[in-house]
Amino acid sequence: MKAKVTVIVPIYKVERFIERCACTLLNQTLQEIELIFIDDCTPDKSIEILKGVIKNHPNRKEMIKIISHTGNKGLPAARNTGLRYASGEYIFHCDSDDFIELNMLEILYNRAKETDADWLWCDWFLSFEQNERYMKQPQYKTAENALKGMLAGSLKYNVWNKLVKRSLYIENNILFPNGHGMGEDMTMIRLAACAKRVAYVSQAFYHYVRTNADAYTQTANERYLADIKYNVVETLDFLKLNYHNNLDPEIAYFKLNIKLPFLIGNDKTQYQLWKEWYPEANRYILSNKNIAFRTRILQWMAAKNQFWYILLYYQVVIKFIYGIIYK
Repeated sequence: MKAKVTVIVPIYKVERFIERCACTLLNQTLQEIELIFIDDCTPDKSIEILKGVIKNHPNRKEMIKIISHTGNKGLPAARNTGLRYASGEYIFHCDSDDFIELNMLEILYNRAKETDADWLWCDWFLSFEQNERYMKQPQYKTAENALKGMLAGSLKYNVWNKLVKRSLYIENNILFPNGHGMGEDMTMIRLAACAKRVAYVSQAFYHYVRTNADAYTQTANERYLADIKYNVVETLDFLKLNYHNNLDPEIAYFKLNIKLPFLIGNDKTQYQLWKEWYPEANRYILSNKNIAFRTRILQWMAAKNQFWYILLYYQVVIKFIYGIIYK
C-alpha cells in the first residue's frame, strides 16, 4: 500500500504520553499512512509501551517502522532520520507527548489534494492539565502571504499543524538543523518559502500538550541562546538566497518575535538580552499589526526601558491567566 502521508514521531522520555499519542495515530481514519517512530535513545519505557500499543493494531503493522538511534541525537536529528526513511506523498510531524483528532490526516490530505497544495496548515489546541485553548490561525491564499504571516507572527511556524509535500524537502535540500534544537521549527519557514500553493483548514485537530516537563522543547540548556541565533541566521540566509521580494518589515517583525520570550517573565537578566538582541528591529514595533496590541505595547515599553510595566504584565497576565485560569 502506497503511503499518502508519512507521520514522523520522535520519542524521548514520553512514557506517560506515548500510549495516547500512538493510539490517535493508529486509529486514524486515513488508512494509507506510514508511521515512523524514532527512538532517540530514550532511557524510559516509552518504546516498550509503544510496542504494546502496536500489537493491538495488527492491520497497521506493515506501515510501521521503529528506528533506533545509538545515542541521543536530539529532536532535529530524529526528524531528519524520519525524513530519510519516509516514502509518503506528504510529511506530518507529531510530537510524542501530544495527540491528534482521529480524522486529522484524512481531512488535511483531502484538502491538500483538492487544492493541489504542497504546504498546508490548520488550527490547534493548547492543552493544559484541566482545560484547553482553541488556537485560531489566519488564512492566506498565497505562499508569499503565508510566509509573510509567519515572519510577522500571525501564523505560527510550529511543525505539528502542517502537512507538507515530501518533494518540497527533497527538491530544495531542506533538513532540520542537526544539533540545534531550540528554534528548529523555523524549518517550516524555509519550506513555505519554496511552496507554490498553500491551503488552510479552519478546524483544530492537534493537541499541543503543555504538561510534559521532560519534553524536548521544555528542556533548556547552555546552548539555548546559541541554537536560537543559529536557526535565525540559517532562516534569514535561506530567505535572502531563495526569496527575492522585499521582506525587510517582515524580517524585522520576525526578529522582534524571536526575542519576545525574554519579556515573558520576571528575570531581569532576560530583559537585558531583549535590549541586546536585534535592536535594529525596535523601530518596527508599533507597525506590526499582525500581533496583539498588548504585545506591541509590551515591546514598546521595553524599548523605552520601562521594565516596571514588564514585571506588572508578568504578574497580571502570565501568572494569573496562565497560572490560575489555564493550568
